[in-house]
Amino acid sequence: MFRTSDVILIAVMLSAAAFTYKTKHDAEAMMDRIGELETKVQLEKDTIDVLKADWSLLTQPGRMQTLARSYESELGLGILQPQQIVGYDALRSIPFPEDNVGDLIAEIGGLQPDPKTDPTVTGGVR
Repeated sequence: MFRTSDVILIAVMLSAAAFTYKTKHDAEAMMDRIGELETKVQLEKDTIDVLKADWSLLTQPGRMQTLARSYESELGLGILQPQQIVGYDALRSIPFPEDNVGDLIAEIGGLQPDPKTDPTVTGGVR
C-alpha cells in the first residue's frame, strides 16, 4: 500500500513542519526579548531626560548664587581675583597634598542643605 518513497516523503514533510514550527517559536521568543530590551532602553532614556532636567534645575545661576551666599563661610568662598588666574605651567609646579578625600568628605559630611535656603526638590534625587 505505502511505498518506501512515500514513507520517506512523509517523514521529510513532518521534519520540515517541525523545523518550521521550531524556527517560528524561536523567532517569537527573540521578538519578545527585543521588546523587553526596547522597553528597558526607553526607560533608561526617560531616566536620562529626568536627570538632565534635574541638572538644569539644580545648576540655575540664581539658585547657585543663593547657595554660595548661604554657605560662603563654611566653604571659604570669595570673589575671584584676576591674579588667581594662572596658566597650565604654573599649576604643574604646585605640589599636590596626599590624598585627603576621606578627610574632606568627613569635614563636609556635617553640611546638610537648609530647607529654608534651598527648597528645590527634583525627581531624579531620592
